Amino acid sequence: MSETFQLPDYETVQLEQRGAHVLVATINRPQALNAVTTQMGHDWLDLWTRLTVAPANIRCVVLTGAGERAFCAGGDLKERNGMTNQQWQTQHELFERAFVTLLECTVPVIAAVNGHAYGGGCETALACDFIYASRNARFALSEVKLGIMPGGGGTQNLARAVGERRAKELIMSARPFTPDEACDWGMVNRVFDTPAELLDAAVATADEIAGNAPLSIRQVKKSIHYGLQCDILTGYRLELEAYNRLVPTQDRLEGVLAFNEKRKPVFRAC
Repeated sequence: MSETFQLPDYETVQLEQRGAHVLVATINRPQALNAVTTQMGHDWLDLWTRLTVAPANIRCVVLTGAGERAFCAGGDLKERNGMTNQQWQTQHELFERAFVTLLECTVPVIAAVNGHAYGGGCETALACDFIYASRNARFALSEVKLGIMPGGGGTQNLARAVGERRAKELIMSARPFTPDEACDWGMVNRVFDTPAELLDAAVATADEIAGNAPLSIRQVKKSIHYGLQCDILTGYRLELEAYNRLVPTQDRLEGVLAFNEKRKPVFRAC
């Protein structure tokens, strides 16, 4: 793959390429605990769409928050204060499309949660492929305190991560929980002492993923994500369909050839 991903200039998300194939996306409203605004919804929707339609050289994304206080504090309630019902629902429709586009992004996305991830911030992390967290992270789906409920996939993704009964307890009580608890329950993969260690580890894992065959990674992501939504035999059929799409690719030929020639393969996503 010869083309290079052109980094858009977003108002609320800062982009930085790390190495040849890793993109670090930083939610960039630290003065407001990286709370989600309408503009951020537009920026997210555009970013995840671009990465799905034309990822170019990007093979893995690390999503984090600016500063050390918050990954994302959820919806910006100052912006929402005084909205009419129609304005609220129009904004939420935008957020819904952004969440779905993140869930279905063909490029793997690692959440590096470096502070509070509440409400929509927690849902954003849950919509990523997996989560790393620093020791100072805190999670909560606290929408019931505001007279609403999770509306960014939280009831679905949290339940799939920690189980139905624990998800009901956490969402109904709105109780914050720690990264160690989240790790014990299977929601978070790894916990790190500092935000700096967290970001370094997330980028290192992204580098490992990016070093593997990108078409294989996309098919693995699709197979796991959709396979878990059906019975095991149907899931296996989805896996085989994904597998067979890789057999005629140049990357499969290159991977086997490189193994036999005892060298690192050069994958080109074709």
